[in-house]
Amino acid sequence: MTSFEFIETSMEENGIAVIYLNRPRQLNSLNRKMVSEIVAAMEDYDRDENVRVIVLAGVGRAFSAGADIDEMTGDDPISLELLNQFADWDRLGLIKKPIIGAVKGFVFGGGFELALSCDLLISASGTQFSFPEVGLGVMPGAGGTQRLTKLAGRTKAIEWLWTGERISAETALTHGVINKIVAPELLMEETLKFANRLAKQPPLSLRLIKDSVNKAVDYSLYEGMQYERKNFYLLFASQDQKEGMNAFVEKRKPDYQGK
Repeated sequence: MTSFEFIETSMEENGIAVIYLNRPRQLNSLNRKMVSEIVAAMEDYDRDENVRVIVLAGVGRAFSAGADIDEMTGDDPISLELLNQFADWDRLGLIKKPIIGAVKGFVFGGGFELALSCDLLISASGTQFSFPEVGLGVMPGAGGTQRLTKLAGRTKAIEWLWTGERISAETALTHGVINKIVAPELLMEETLKFANRLAKQPPLSLRLIKDSVNKAVDYSLYEGMQYERKNFYLLFASQDQKEGMNAFVEKRKPDYQGK
């Protein structure tokens, strides 16, 4: 794994890779290099056959307080176009393996968009979520308006985006933005426990389930069902399908190899 300036990485047991946002003095605010490093690490782990699940977390008291505003104050439309500002963010959507976000403290702006790029979110109690961009005369640009609307619905999304209000973990849970709330001191323990649960599942099944669920967001019901069916058929070409069904018949635990 490459060495990084703004993130840390580690490999846990059972093929669980952890990426830590590591600018704690800046509450893990996201500059462009940091986003590039996150994506590079994600892509490395996505290609690594030994990795089953990716966990994204933050060092210090916040997951991420948002974008590095100091870096953006001099930007204009042409500079943003030439930078292709959100190219790295688009690559996050191409990661095939499960991504679990462990969030705490502040999850604001770009940090909220990064969290919404995860497949599952486990939150420490007391965590606050917000899109405060409206107070800066701008708006989310890395998928925030789209992902939040698809999760929470138009009515709540537009309220939160228009007002920039802070959303409690309990409210986020109620509206389907996060999956679970745990005590702050148990955040990583509970996240890794859930990651271990996923790591025991057949990797190809997880991959194609994620693919099908993502398509369900945009496809009609009929189109989505046709897509799902092709992925269902495809899994019958895998060794893991044979292993899983044989293990069921033989009343033993399966040993999935991701093939």
